[in-house]
Amino acid sequence: MTVREEARWTRAALGRDGRPLDLLTARFDRHRYAPHAHDEFTIGVCVGGSEIIDYRGGRIHTGPGSIVVLAPGEMHTGGPAACDGYAYQALYAEPTLLTEGTLGGLPHFREPLLDDPELAAALRAAHTELSACPDPLEAESRVPWLLTALARRHSTSRPACDTVPGAAPIALAVRDRLADELQAPPSLACLAADLGLSRYQLLRAFRTTMGIPPYAWLAQYRVNRARGLLESGLRPAEVAGLVGFADQAHLTRWFRRVVGVTPAAYRNSVQDGGR
Repeated sequence: MTVREEARWTRAALGRDGRPLDLLTARFDRHRYAPHAHDEFTIGVCVGGSEIIDYRGGRIHTGPGSIVVLAPGEMHTGGPAACDGYAYQALYAEPTLLTEGTLGGLPHFREPLLDDPELAAALRAAHTELSACPDPLEAESRVPWLLTALARRHSTSRPACDTVPGAAPIALAVRDRLADELQAPPSLACLAADLGLSRYQLLRAFRTTMGIPPYAWLAQYRVNRARGLLESGLRPAEVAGLVGFADQAHLTRWFRRVVGVTPAAYRNSVQDGGR
């Protein structure tokens, strides 16, 4: 029988020059962690099998779709609950990331094992996409938002007020800054500080006004700029850097989402249509 033991780490930055965020994708048949602790919150989603975690004098039994939240400094172990092993995705979050949209200081999770399918799916999607392409603005747009939701729904912290006065002008100011600096966009933390807001307030204002988070708006703006460059005859590999995408694969991922075809197919169809 083949033993499947795999662990892959990815590091994303929360905004340009922002703090690093570690992401782990793991699949183990037999591996058991020795007792250890982390300085950050450990937030994991089980994606297959079942894991047994010794934590706070008890035992946690995970299952597919369950969320596990382990507090900073808390000793824990982990190992397979059955012969088919376990698989999970985890991120390691600075405590402040869970306090941006809440009141009451550091959140306390009475229950480390959470049943929240909607949030689990959103955490998995963000983890998978940031592991494939750790875009700083995307990480900063998605992760603090999701972790605030986690703290609000499942911890003892109280939600902060969601009303952001002047949300529309704030969103438009952020939009314009992102468009002006599309090759190296400023961090949301810096933009928020310039506007006298918290990062969560900025995200709230932008989402309320624009209907999408900042990274998604900027990606669509970049795609529209890319279309013009492709129509002028430039190749996708050249265009990606000119509009601020990390590489051609990053451009292709977003181009297909917005336009429905790859940049190369779009370029070829436009050129063919002009003959």
